Amino acid sequence: MQIHVVKSKIHRVKVTGADLNYIGSITIDEDLMDAANIIEGEKVQIVNNNNGERLETYAIPGPRNSGEITLNGAAARRVAPGDILILITYAMMELEEAKNFKPAMVFPDEETNLLR
Repeated sequence: MQIHVVKSKIHRVKVTGADLNYIGSITIDEDLMDAANIIEGEKVQIVNNNNGERLETYAIPGPRNSGEITLNGAAARRVAPGDILILITYAMMELEEAKNFKPAMVFPDEETNLLR
């Protein structure tokens, strides 16, 4: 049996931008992506702590050490700059493997979104 488990989590990052006219996705500082083991194009669940919205999109890398967290396309309507988000990715794995799996958990600086 395979189950979905949390693979990566970036906890409490601040939205820096919302670009309605971009094709789609979430732009994430590439340093945060690396720290959380998130790859370009990977599906990301977004939880908005400010308004309770939950949505899914895919990750694209933003400039390193920029702290950028920008929602693009239609998702831009579900956030406002300054909102606090939790970003989560999941993986499928066998139950026994999942029992020992440790997800990548990242807790960036809440003001700058930079790694501490």
